[in-house]
Amino acid sequence: MPNSDEILAVILGGGQGKRLYPLTAERAKPAVPIAGKYRLIDIPISNCINSGIFKISVLTQFLSVSLHRHISRTYNFDNFHSGGVQIWAAEQTMENTDWYQGTADAVRKQILEIRSSNAKHVLILAGDHLYRMNYAQMAEFHIQNNADITVAVQPVPKDEAFRFGILKRDEDGLITRFAEKPKDPALLAELVSRDDPESPYLGSMGIYMFRMDTLMDVLRPDYSDHKLDDFGGDIIPSMIHRGKPVYGFNFEGYWRDIGTIRTFYETNLELAEDNPEFDFYDPKNPIFTHPRFLPGSRVNGCTLKQVLMAEGSVINADVIEHSVIGLRSVIGEGTVIRDTIVMGADWYGTLNNGAPLGIGRNCNIQGAIIDKNASIGDGVVIKSFPEGHESDHPLYKVREGVVVIPKHTTIPAGTVIQP
Repeated sequence: MPNSDEILAVILGGGQGKRLYPLTAERAKPAVPIAGKYRLIDIPISNCINSGIFKISVLTQFLSVSLHRHISRTYNFDNFHSGGVQIWAAEQTMENTDWYQGTADAVRKQILEIRSSNAKHVLILAGDHLYRMNYAQMAEFHIQNNADITVAVQPVPKDEAFRFGILKRDEDGLITRFAEKPKDPALLAELVSRDDPESPYLGSMGIYMFRMDTLMDVLRPDYSDHKLDDFGGDIIPSMIHRGKPVYGFNFEGYWRDIGTIRTFYETNLELAEDNPEFDFYDPKNPIFTHPRFLPGSRVNGCTLKQVLMAEGSVINADVIEHSVIGLRSVIGEGTVIRDTIVMGADWYGTLNNGAPLGIGRNCNIQGAIIDKNASIGDGVVIKSFPEGHESDHPLYKVREGVVVIPKHTTIPAGTVIQP
């Protein structure tokens, strides 16, 4: 492992987050809450801290106010520490007057800041993945192989190869081919890297470690006859084609790309199950977030089964099953909640229209995501739709069959939302 000052971590804040809309209607994708009390950005930042990497920068562009606020409140290193978390917002300069055009273009537009860090290696991370990784092990592999670029790769089942960038890796770990979301059976046969009939492929995780001089080189405007705006789709294939040493670092732990409403919904509910594959509790490698001074949750006469509940909640419901209950959630008597994510609230009391925050009495809610600061009136019924269903309504959206109640929405008493 190199000295921690020799590695700069750059976390990509993402674009408009259209696939996570309406959760991204008022916030950047990495600011979306997860597991009741965290935000997606907490995952890569915590992995960096646990890996001994303390020079961290977050590139932001869209609806970034809440993300900036969360980072500035949460990640304050002391004055005797050489590291810190910086926010690099998209900005117009004399040379660049447009916004970020892709992952590589976002880094290109911050090239002066990256160069001034004096780091020898740059770790590029996404801000919307759920996993726990020791980047120090990846750094050791990167340096031992004298790699220009190291890509974190993970086994991919044969029926999911079309969803990933698939890499062909030889016995020494050198990547020799790359195909973005391949579907052609002949091409897939040529991309097999593992002697495993169920998971014969290796997919890119969107985690890259560059030598600083290599990164500066590939981001030059004259490096290619066309502009390279994306790491996965442009730069990695270009480097492989040129015969540069691009290596694949194997990772076989839990990893989820929280890219759509359906994956967000399913991943959250998995966290509420018995012995989940990913556990936020790990005393050696904790996931950090903004510390809050909230009381313990109060539960009165409610049957709870497979429930992940954050602090500060007041629960008087009848039944809550297989659900995530976020900070400051208030749920009334007689209510039944199943297979639902309740994100809670930022304060106690009412919305500006006087509607009480939380979920009222005698509601029946199943298969939904209720975003922060929502008010659900008494007797409301919400049922999930068929998995592929998509529709819009002034009070709610249905994405991939999941009913989403947007932030700050008031659902009148007696409303019925169902197929």
